[in-house]
Amino acid sequence: MPTVRLSMSEPADELLSSDPLALLIGMLLDQQVPMEKAFVGPYVLRERLGHDLDARELAELPSEQVAELFTDRPAIHRFPGSMAGRVQALCGHLVEHYDGRAEAVWADASTGEELLRRLSALPGFGAQKAKIFIALLGKQYGVQPAGWRESAGTYGDTGAHRSVADVVDAASLALVREYKRQAKQAAKHS
Repeated sequence: MPTVRLSMSEPADELLSSDPLALLIGMLLDQQVPMEKAFVGPYVLRERLGHDLDARELAELPSEQVAELFTDRPAIHRFPGSMAGRVQALCGHLVEHYDGRAEAVWADASTGEELLRRLSALPGFGAQKAKIFIALLGKQYGVQPAGWRESAGTYGDTGAHRSVADVVDAASLALVREYKRQAKQAAKHS
């Protein structure tokens, strides 16, 4: 079992390391909030539920109840209502296509291309997020089907500091933030 450092909170990182559903939810939440906030979200959700995360339960709960879990203070995300809906849709997809097992999305993918297709089909996972998640799985979880680096695009590059896939501690987080800052600056000037 890998030990990731994505939330910079030991109990939340332990959950991300051991629970594939928590990892998928954290990745889904990783938009328009600091990475640490996104990846601590599954831990906060589990604490509010009072037990382990379960895709079937989250998919079947009334949407108002899921929204309440996200909007209780402090809110799990900057956009708690819409993210509650996205998490519920993700869980519904996992139930419908993978018997509620998040790890089944990648466990038997034989190629990076197949993994990219599966991840891109997840609610809330666009092409870029799917590529970053492939890189995260490959670099930190040892999930490396044939062609995974190619399917991850530049996020799969060795020695890069482009995304959450490259964060292993506070120093690498700082490098990723600097890369993103520079990319944003370059985009402004082009």
